[in-house]
Amino acid sequence: MRYNPLKQTVLALETSCDESAVAVVRRNGKKLDLLASGIASQVEEHSKWGGVVPEIASRMHLEVLPSLLENVLDKFEEGIEGIDAIAATVAPGLSGALLVGSVTARTLSSLHQVPFLGVHHLEGHLASVALSDDPPKTPYLVLLISGGHTELIHVEKACLYRRLGRSHDDAAGEAFDKVARLLGLAYPGGPAIQRLAEFGDPLRFSLPKGRVSKPGGGFYPYDFSFSGLKTAMLRKVEDLKLLKEPLPVNDLAASFENVVAEVLVQRSLHCAKEEGLKRLVMVGGVAANKRLREMMSHAASKASIELHIAPKAFCTDNAAMIGAAALMRLELGVTSSSCELGVAPRLSLENSQMLYESPPPF
Repeated sequence: MRYNPLKQTVLALETSCDESAVAVVRRNGKKLDLLASGIASQVEEHSKWGGVVPEIASRMHLEVLPSLLENVLDKFEEGIEGIDAIAATVAPGLSGALLVGSVTARTLSSLHQVPFLGVHHLEGHLASVALSDDPPKTPYLVLLISGGHTELIHVEKACLYRRLGRSHDDAAGEAFDKVARLLGLAYPGGPAIQRLAEFGDPLRFSLPKGRVSKPGGGFYPYDFSFSGLKTAMLRKVEDLKLLKEPLPVNDLAASFENVVAEVLVQRSLHCAKEEGLKRLVMVGGVAANKRLREMMSHAASKASIELHIAPKAFCTDNAAMIGAAALMRLELGVTSSSCELGVAPRLSLENSQMLYESPPPF
């Protein structure tokens, strides 16, 4: 297969959940250039059901991906001949959705004789900060906050990860979706709650900051739990409805958003200080939240910690971050994944190196 290490240009596909995305990304010195991209959102379809329906997601990926690919390659002046590798998300995610992108990428790889790289979705999120104008130098702590994940990850150097904290139940993004549904708001919940919260009082309602108990006593200092907060919101709404008065949705949204942001900020900075890390990175869909960005920026500055946040365009699921992760692997000497590599709905970030083994792990 042809591959020019001096001209690293990756065609990337992302279909892990409810966004079909294609991008062309190229290394340009210390920066990454996004040369062409396109996203087909499924939000309108899934909002009818209040969340992602896996079967619908897979079918819609199948329907839109061919034309999306064609449009992105039309925007990229060099066309498929200018592509040096093709990448796709293969884990974790919805099995059917992952298969659509993976099979498409492997087929293109075989047809055009370029390497195929299977990419870990969370590694894509971590790589999204590399698409900013001033990417951070390692080592640093990452707060990864998305619909399915809330984790604190120590990035010692490129592709070397150590998880220090995680959610034991709902992820932050999932909690936003569930609370939004509770308040009668549209899916996805994060943007809907943020819009209402701007006009609410974030201190009107006292809500719990969930902690995770250790078996021998005490608490895990860097772990998260949002199920108790979700239950507290449910009880608060039920009590307010008994008053037969209009529900104060703005104040409820603001109070919920504020306590989630406080928990994320406090535990992230505590973790960074304890680990002796002077740089903190925020990535994932929830990292686009305005209140969280403002609170984290203020607290990090006060603690003399350098804060880097992925550009808003690359916080939610996108193909540019998958291309960035693939470029990172190529630059570390990875040549390809096996074209026999399947998909895995669950795979820890620490095991992402397995995606480049031969024979493949799945």
